[in-house]
Amino acid sequence: MKSKSEAILGGVKRWKRNYQDPTLAFKVNIGFAQPKTSRSHKLTERLKYLKERRADKDLEKLARTQQLTIPLDKVKEEWQESGAAHHIKTVAEHYGVFQHLYGDAYFFPQVMLDVRYRQQGDDCFAVVHRGNVIKPAEAAAMPEVSYKASPDSLWTLLLTNLDGHLMLEDSEYVHWFVGNIPGNDIGKGEVICDYLQPFPPKGTGFHRLVFVLYKQEKRMDYGSFKRQQPCLCLEERTFRTQDFYRERQDDLTPAGLAFFQSDWDPSLTDFFHNTLEMQEPIYEYDFPPPYIRPQEWFPLIRPFNTYMDKYRDEKQIAKEYLLKKLKKTHPFRKPDPPPKYPHAFRMDLNLPSWLRVEKKKERLGPPLELGSEFLATDPEVLGSIPGSSKIYL
Repeated sequence: MKSKSEAILGGVKRWKRNYQDPTLAFKVNIGFAQPKTSRSHKLTERLKYLKERRADKDLEKLARTQQLTIPLDKVKEEWQESGAAHHIKTVAEHYGVFQHLYGDAYFFPQVMLDVRYRQQGDDCFAVVHRGNVIKPAEAAAMPEVSYKASPDSLWTLLLTNLDGHLMLEDSEYVHWFVGNIPGNDIGKGEVICDYLQPFPPKGTGFHRLVFVLYKQEKRMDYGSFKRQQPCLCLEERTFRTQDFYRERQDDLTPAGLAFFQSDWDPSLTDFFHNTLEMQEPIYEYDFPPPYIRPQEWFPLIRPFNTYMDKYRDEKQIAKEYLLKKLKKTHPFRKPDPPPKYPHAFRMDLNLPSWLRVEKKKERLGPPLELGSEFLATDPEVLGSIPGSSKIYL
């Protein structure tokens, strides 16, 4: 057990490691001011409401008989009116949305965005929340966006991909740009750049696609961003939210936020080839080769079979694996079904321990049979399999 002085010293070290200079880490609120409410007043109202609920005998009876239903719409409405702005800001900071949109700035989303992608069914939607995953095939069509706003107000809606630019590191792709929206009628807004579905390339992981709703102080002139529709040139969709907002910060105020994540799916192959008319980019991470210590003449306490395989030619190991698999494969017969209980068969106890382990692995077989067949027939992959006398994929 650590002493008190050691615990204090450890706490000081953690504080120094996580400390940030307030002058350097200062962030600016560029949105509407968060309404201040008394914490004690909130607590008093909650305790009063809780006391009333506990005194309700009908409510207790419904709960005891498992007939009590919770109105989720009212719960969501109450959450939106109370702590939604703070919660959405916290989630957006966790995903680095504000950092990559505005740098050292943030805002509290005061206007709740409801973004839905209609699916094949009439009442089936893929709803954009705060960081949930939506596949590109689900977001292929233009979404339905709704929010509460007065009819005489003007708004701008932007959808950008923070992680998807193929050429520039600190740039985004604008997927949708609608300006001068009267009230909440998106259809009457000025389409600056038409909607383009997410297209995260294969191997790049999850991309953050962010909807930002701006409140306009006046009618804006977006002529420099106007694109010919449909805009299928990715270079013309290059965008930087930070530069866009810096030039118009006196006339635009961010008010709403919703975002989702999307990664590659098979539908994008057709999208790249037939819609964007380009070759599909595929990325692979080039992992550094694993460190293998120099070989020793007399390695102690190391299994000789796995130790020697580390220094063998990988292609030779893959060739042995392929020949061993082909030896058990008949060209005109189905493979023998695996035994239901592989370890139920008796094994010769006179065999050395390493050989018994190898036989147990052979009995179990590869967990991914399709992957094993692919590796056994693709010569390019055979040359890149890491060394092992028994490769189980």
